[in-house]
Amino acid sequence: MTIQPTQYLLCLLSVFLVGCGTTKPYGTFDAQTPPAAPDYSQAEAWAALPGKDDPADLTPGSLINRQADAAADVFFLHPTIYDGSKGGDRWNGPVDDEDLRERILNSSILYQASLFNGAGRVYAPFYRQAHLQAYYSSDTLSAGQAFDLAYRDVLDAFDYYLEYYNDGRPIIIASHSQGTTHAKRLIRERIDGRPLQQQLVAAYLVGIKVRKDDFRQLQPCQDVADTGCYVSWRTYKKGVKPKEQDSSIVVTNPLIWTTEDTFAPKALNNGAVLRPFDKIRPQNVSAQVHGPILWSSKPKFPFSFLFLDKNYHIGDLNLFYVDIRENARARVGGYMSRPVNGREGK
Repeated sequence: MTIQPTQYLLCLLSVFLVGCGTTKPYGTFDAQTPPAAPDYSQAEAWAALPGKDDPADLTPGSLINRQADAAADVFFLHPTIYDGSKGGDRWNGPVDDEDLRERILNSSILYQASLFNGAGRVYAPFYRQAHLQAYYSSDTLSAGQAFDLAYRDVLDAFDYYLEYYNDGRPIIIASHSQGTTHAKRLIRERIDGRPLQQQLVAAYLVGIKVRKDDFRQLQPCQDVADTGCYVSWRTYKKGVKPKEQDSSIVVTNPLIWTTEDTFAPKALNNGAVLRPFDKIRPQNVSAQVHGPILWSSKPKFPFSFLFLDKNYHIGDLNLFYVDIRENARARVGGYMSRPVNGREGK
């Protein structure tokens, strides 16, 4: 496929490197040999790991990487990067594919996971992510098996993290898109209503629908300082009409951190981080909860007049980069100040 100059420019305008042309998985899941499983005892199985030089350590502008003295941990799950744009036709992306690893590192880990390095030590596993088409394929059996395989890696990574890295520290769960598909299941199986819930600072479950009844005990955060709760949103251009009216879908406004439909103007946006990474763009977008989605004004960046998409999924985190960063840090501070066994936490 030959990409025309205008198409190429539009690809560059994306917040991270999604493909311009994709291929679908070949055959059924059962007809394929799954890629080799990652070994989370090895540093190369992690896209981000404290003590390892990786893009999650980087910061735009004057922001500071605070992982060295952070009191909390962040377990981050990246979105779908395996979309077939590089010829991948398997149901699950191989974690040892160097090109795919680089795309994950230079997109999601740099532009998304890094925003949490002001609040905690960042752990982000590579996992055998399901192909993008698993969300749309009519072969729902194969798609479900692909998601199950990806989730097994996520669960193995989290269990390894708990056993060898966590040491009782507070935890932030953060995810986007396919990462959130797996994070919801992980929370249900390992955190919700279990002793580990006491260590949860907050969960940032972004880019996939989260409903009020997805968890037994865990509740949506209701203000900027709540802890032991979760936030969620899916971003669209202001004026877009939702395809569904489902009042059970949780939507948080990441400028004012409530689930109410109060309009938050651009003046409250502390900074988007688009391209280039090192530039912070304050007062870039407004935000307002509108039924089951989050409305945002159109972001401003070089050549943004060419960006015509009304679905801002690729910018769910980046449009509110500094806002989420500051909020995560504040929630960790609030968590650490809670009484612990009759005394104030350190």
